[in-house]
Amino acid sequence: MTKKVVLAGGTGFIGQYLERKYQELGYETLIISRQPQHLAWQDTNRIKEALESAELLINLAGKSVNCRYNDANKEAILRSRTETTAILGQALAGCTNPPPLWLNSSTATIYRDATDRPMTEATGDIGTGFSVEVAQTWERALFAFELPRTRQIALRISIVLGADGGAMTPYRNLVRYGLGGQQGSGDQRFSWIHIEDLFRIMQFLQQHEELSGVFNCSSPNPVTNRIFMREMRRAMNRRIGLPAAAWMLAVGAFALRTETELITKSRWVMPERLLHEGFVFQFADLDAALADLLKH
Repeated sequence: MTKKVVLAGGTGFIGQYLERKYQELGYETLIISRQPQHLAWQDTNRIKEALESAELLINLAGKSVNCRYNDANKEAILRSRTETTAILGQALAGCTNPPPLWLNSSTATIYRDATDRPMTEATGDIGTGFSVEVAQTWERALFAFELPRTRQIALRISIVLGADGGAMTPYRNLVRYGLGGQQGSGDQRFSWIHIEDLFRIMQFLQQHEELSGVFNCSSPNPVTNRIFMREMRRAMNRRIGLPAAAWMLAVGAFALRTETELITKSRWVMPERLLHEGFVFQFADLDAALADLLKH
C-alpha cells in the first residue's frame, strides 16, 4: 500500500512545501482545506476515511495572524484553530487504525517578550496578550484528546524562512527598495527556522516513537532584528537600508492592516528538547540559511 500523510490546512506556504517533500518521498498526500478540490472540513466522514491507516497527520490550519486584532479577526483567528483541531481529534478517536503521530502547529509567540534570556520548553515563561491566549487555547485543544494509539505533539514554530513565500517576502522587498534597516530598537530577538529544517524536524519526530508533548521549532542561533536585517542586506548585496522607528512601524502597520507586534516582539526561543534528543540542524546559522534561500 502507498504510504499516506494527511495535511490539514495544507494550502499555505508551509503546507505546499510539505506536500511537495512528502510526495518526493513517495507518500500520497491528502489535504483538508476550504478549497473545493480538497477534503472539506464539514465532511467529517471523509476526513476519518483519510486518516485511516495514514502514517502521519499534520495540522497547519488557522487564519493568518497578519491582520488587525479587531474583535471579528480575533474570533476568526481563535475559532479557525480550535474548531479544526477538535474536528481532527474527534475523527482520530473514531478511527479503527489511526495514524501513530499527530503534529499540530502552535507558535513560539506563546512565550513572553524576552530580551534577558532564551525561552526553552522547560524554563520558558508563558507571556500575556491575545497571541499568547490563542496559542495556549490551541495547545489545550490538542491535548484535550486522549488518544492511546496516536502520539500528540505541539510544534511551537518560530518565524519560518523559505524561498517561496512566508516572512521572507516582505523582508526581501524592504531590502530591495532600500528600507532594510533595523525595525524599532533593533534589539528584539528574531528566532527563525529554515523551512527545510522544519520538515526535517517532522521526519525526526515521526521516527522517534518515544517522543510527544511540546517542541520548540527554531534555529539554535537566533539573532537580533538588527543583525537579521544586516545579514539580509549582505546576502542581497544592498549596502544601504533605512531604519524604521517605532512610530513609523505603528503607522505602517495601521496602513497595512496588521499589528506591530509581529515585528517588535522579542522572540528568543531555543529548541532545547530537539537538541537534547539529538536533532542536527542543516541550517543552524543565518548566513547559510539566507545563502540557500536567496541563491535564485
